[in-house]
Amino acid sequence: MPLALPLRFLLAIFAGWVNRAQQDVIDYLRTENAVLLEQLGARGRRLTDEQRRRLAVEGKILGRKVLSQVAGIVTPDTILRWYRNLVARKYDRSSVRGHARDRRSVVDVLLRLAREEPTWGYTRLRDALSNLELQVSRKTVARILRDHGIEPAPERGRGARWREFLAAHWEGLAAADFFTVEVVTWMGLVRYFVLFVMELKTRRVHVAGITRSPDQEWMKQVRQEPHGCGRRFLAGLTHLILDRDPLYSAAFREILRGRGLSIVRLPPRSPDLNCYAERWIRSIRQELLDRIVPLGEGHLRWAIKNYLAHYHAERNHQGLESRIIEPEPGVPSHEGRIVRRRRVGGMLSYYYREAS
Repeated sequence: MPLALPLRFLLAIFAGWVNRAQQDVIDYLRTENAVLLEQLGARGRRLTDEQRRRLAVEGKILGRKVLSQVAGIVTPDTILRWYRNLVARKYDRSSVRGHARDRRSVVDVLLRLAREEPTWGYTRLRDALSNLELQVSRKTVARILRDHGIEPAPERGRGARWREFLAAHWEGLAAADFFTVEVVTWMGLVRYFVLFVMELKTRRVHVAGITRSPDQEWMKQVRQEPHGCGRRFLAGLTHLILDRDPLYSAAFREILRGRGLSIVRLPPRSPDLNCYAERWIRSIRQELLDRIVPLGEGHLRWAIKNYLAHYHAERNHQGLESRIIEPEPGVPSHEGRIVRRRRVGGMLSYYYREAS
């Protein structure tokens, strides 16, 4: 008997909570039905701001889990996003700051200053805006730059200097890198290393060597005539980008300097600074190496040689305005039979018109 009263009290609280939750669902469904009725006969119309506000307010009360069961017009994520926008607008005072504090003007001017002055930090940028009668806080400066993908001053400055370096040496600039391939041999699965050099301006790629043991002696013996290229791939180059791989030893770099190259060593863990070479590795993997199983070193060399031929003479490159690096001679024709040239068993294809 002493437990009867507390138990009844708890049951009453629980029943009230259930009824309240059910009432919230009912209120939301009523609102949604009202919106649907308002939309009848108006196909193609978008929900008004008032309709979105009503759904957002009622939907926020239900929460994502219940919304996923009852929402019918739009997804729960959309309803909750509308609610967040309502809250953001409530605390947004940009509309009453006057023309000197117009948000669009602040953003435009700030982005211009950040790009033209890569060494300026948040405080310096804030003060520069203040000189232009644009009053914003240091936190606002940081948020706007972050939202637009612009890094803080030290990183932004390094990126700007790197872009300036690339632009100044673009004509004679190349990048070297390694990638690995698992090859099936009579000894089992063996990892091979492929060393290549890319001319950044033309995007031409030259494979300088393929080995399963890239030691210092092999690096020193890398020939100027790479496999399948038939040209001196270092001719005409002035600068070569290298990462911090230990294989690029002081002795190897000295050999390259003896051939007239200036060596540009990248900072540790900075693959984005060698993005052109990294992008080529991604291309050869996605388009070829991830789709075949090389059966021995000879098969690997044959596959890479065919990919280089396809890459240079048959593949359009977005970085070159969708042009082909080394197009076949002759004038393109609108007539003639369409022919498919296949390489590596059809993994690589090129379509052209056969000359009539």
